[in-house]
Formats: sequence, structure tokens, C-alpha cells
Amino acid sequence: MKVSYHGHSVVKIETNEKVILIDPFITGNELTDLKAEEENPDVILLTHGHNDHVGDTVEIAKRSGALVVAVAELATYMGFRGVENVHPMSIGGAYEFDFGRVKFTQAFHGSSFTEEENKRIVYTGMPGGILFTAEGKTIYHLGDTALFSDMKLIGEYNDIDLAFVPIGDNFTMGPEDAKIAVEWIGATTSVPIHYNTFPPIKQNPKVFIDSLSDGKGKLLEAGQVIEL
Repeated sequence: MKVSYHGHSVVKIETNEKVILIDPFITGNELTDLKAEEENPDVILLTHGHNDHVGDTVEIAKRSGALVVAVAELATYMGFRGVENVHPMSIGGAYEFDFGRVKFTQAFHGSSFTEEENKRIVYTGMPGGILFTAEGKTIYHLGDTALFSDMKLIGEYNDIDLAFVPIGDNFTMGPEDAKIAVEWIGATTSVPIHYNTFPPIKQNPKVFIDSLSDGKGKLLEAGQVIEL
């Protein structure tokens, strides 16, 4: 399995048979190496409905036919936007797909899509994190979240190989809280995400990595790959 980071919170997972994109915010993301028109995933997983996470989902899914998996309200909204292949879930629920197992964890954040053209904010259900398991490996994408104590339980009940942890502060955990999250989750490797895309979330990820126990953190530039 190959797992790559592509700026902000964009993660791509390549198993032996499928390509999965998480939170494909590509257009307007100056830190990504991807081009939306070139992405043809089999699956798109969404942590929540904010524009900088939904990103290019509608356009990519319409073109590629990708299955979009999201919390029920967001999945329904994607259907309203013309995405035909959706699978709704809810926090705490898991489902065994042909490409792997998806379980939504809680996250403490908001979830809505801003329709700029209509000056309207659309509620899209609860935000979540995603536990994805395939080929004997488990990846935890925390989504956007504050620190919360149930991260300890998530770490205790799951053997997590790779975690993607927001560190940007302002909208999510900052580096200090993210360090605690990494300790509680206990993943073999943790990668910082959701930083430096916008002025309010400017951070030095190297400082965060250096604050972790030796070998626990890994800094990925856009396009870099971890093999599990």
C-alpha cells in the first residue's frame, strides 16, 4: 500500500486494486502538487463539509464515477450537487467495502458547505475522522478537530500504522495539543497536516516533528509517499 500527502489535508491511498482520495481540496490549494482534472480515484472519503475539504469532489466524482463516502447529510448534499454514487455513514459506524473498511470517528469541529454564489451556508452533518483499514494496515485521518480525550480509546482499540494529524491551530488543534493527540493515538508514524495553507494556520512543522518521540513523526512534502 502506498500513502501520499498532497498539501493541506489531501491524502491519497493506493492499494493493490483501488485508489482512494481523502478530502481532495485541489483547486485553490497552493500547496498541492495535484491537478483536479488528472485525478481519477475509485473512491473519495470526506471527513466533513467545509469547502477546503470537499474541494473538487463533485467535479472529480462526476467525471470518474468515484464512490463518495461521507457522513449522511454531506453524502445527501453531494447527491444534490449531482454526484450519483454516494454511500452515507454516521459517526461510530463502520462498513466493509470491497476496497477496505471505513469507520467514522468523532471530531470536534464544524461541518458546512459555503455556497459563495448564493451567500448561503449549508449544514452537512457532524464532522468526523476516518479510520481506514485495508491489506492489514490501518490509517487514521483525524480530519479537522480539537483535542478530545476519546483519542485515548481510539488508540487503545485500534492498531494504527499511520495517522494524519492537524497542527494548524486557530481552526483545529495547534502543535501542543496535536503532540498530546499523537501520544494518545499511539500510531507507528504520525504526519502533520492542515497547516500553512492560509495565514491563520501558519506553523513550522519541523518544530512539531522535533517535539515528538524519536521516530514517531514524519514530515511529508506534497507528493511524498509512505509505503506500508
